[in-house]
Amino acid sequence: MEDILQFLSELAVNNNREWFEANRSRYEMCRKRFVLFTEEYLHGLVEMDSSLAGLEPKDCIWRIYRDVRFSHDKRPYKDWFGTFVAAAAPGKPKTGGKKSMRGGYYIHIQPGHCMFAGGIWCPTKDLLKALRQEVYANYEEVEAIMQHRDWQRYFGDFDTEWMLKKAPQGFPQDFEHIDWLKRKAFTFSTPLTDKQVCSKDFVALALDIAKAAKPMNDFLNYTFEEYGEFTPDER
Repeated sequence: MEDILQFLSELAVNNNREWFEANRSRYEMCRKRFVLFTEEYLHGLVEMDSSLAGLEPKDCIWRIYRDVRFSHDKRPYKDWFGTFVAAAAPGKPKTGGKKSMRGGYYIHIQPGHCMFAGGIWCPTKDLLKALRQEVYANYEEVEAIMQHRDWQRYFGDFDTEWMLKKAPQGFPQDFEHIDWLKRKAFTFSTPLTDKQVCSKDFVALALDIAKAAKPMNDFLNYTFEEYGEFTPDER
């Protein structure tokens, strides 16, 4: 991954079309390397989670081109590589990978900011409500997942970047895990060093982290499946 990190470092300070076109061959080599990594990563994930069978790297990897139409940030290229492996919604095979709303396994490659993340990010209003209800009703199961040594090694708790200031309506204010219900996304993550990413054992490490993430993904995805189809909404 050294070549990918080096390319992204240079792209971050030369984020323009002229530089990119002059270095397109380097980008193509880096993307090919990332596709091969994702293939190997996918193969290992399918062995532990059969619901992911049939996904291909192209389903999971984001394009490097940014959509700048409605953004004040007009930089044309992402300065990171990312792959998100998650199953499609039942009966909708084209909604898997990076298009999936289910909990999955995300790897973010960016110099100094690499990470692994799991869970459900940016749920619809209805799905978020259902997730909160499920966590509230089955908090002991969430506790058991979080107490496992594999979970503790990498995650500890849900992420705290997206939280309400006050507890959501409809839940007891004295609930011992009320902070869980303040989440606007049920994600969890662990940072990765550049050295770890460049290690020959990185795929094995990524799969070990994914193994620790699977029980929580399963819990969250049960809610997704139990409550049926959720469609995007304005929140």
